[in-house]
Parts: sequence; C-alpha cells; structure tokens
Amino acid sequence: MSFTYKYPRPAVTADCVVITKEKEPRVLLIERGFEPFKGCWALPGGFMNMDETTEQCAIRELEEETGLRVNDLQQIGAFSKVDRDPRGRTITVAYLIRIDEAVPVTGLDDAAKAAWFPLSTLPPFAFDHADIMAKAIKMM
Repeated sequence: MSFTYKYPRPAVTADCVVITKEKEPRVLLIERGFEPFKGCWALPGGFMNMDETTEQCAIRELEEETGLRVNDLQQIGAFSKVDRDPRGRTITVAYLIRIDEAVPVTGLDDAAKAAWFPLSTLPPFAFDHADIMAKAIKMM
C-alpha cells in the first residue's frame, strides 16, 4: 500500500567543497554542462537517490563529476533558500572535504570541466554556491 502526502516534497541534493591544504589553498569546481547555469562554475554535487544518505550522495556525485574519490567529509550545513534552484524547490546539504594537494580531475557525467581554483581568485558561482563557499571558508 502506498501513501500519498498532501504536502509537496522538495528535492534533496548534496554539494562538495573540496579545498586543498596547500600554502595557497585551492577549491575544486565544475563547469556545468547543462542548464540551468550551463557554462557556469559550481561546486560538485547533485540529487540524492532514495536509497542513500546525503553523505553517500556527496561522495558519489563528487566521483561521478570529477573522478575524485574521498571518504572523509564534514557537514557544512543545509541550504534552503526557496529560490536557490530554478528547477524547483531544492534543499542541499553541503560538505567540506580537505585534501593535501590538488590531484588530477576530469569533468565527467554532467560536468563539462573540472578544475582547481585558488581561493583568492574564484569565478562567479551558479546557484547559491557563493554562500556555501563562504561558510566553508569560515570553517577552515
């Protein structure tokens, strides 16, 4: 027997802020390959599957979009502005991942490119990823 809620349910995503521990820290970003924000830079991440946690989603999406495999992540927080995603009501849980140095990455899946950017020269972000990035930097 299935149950139908009388209230709509938002989508849930997970986003990753991967920052190096180098003298001049860098962050891993992806260039979006599809709309919305096609061609813009964003944090790696995506929609959670029904059979996974947000942590599992973050780890999976990071590998699917960049080829980078990680295990240790720290929750930054939940971001839930009503208009944060033009596709519909979406709440994200963001995670901070610290690695020693930048490693080779490739834009995979729906990411046209993946690249490392110095924290001192970040490009404009898609969605509300500038807000997520600012909170991650405060946590470092």
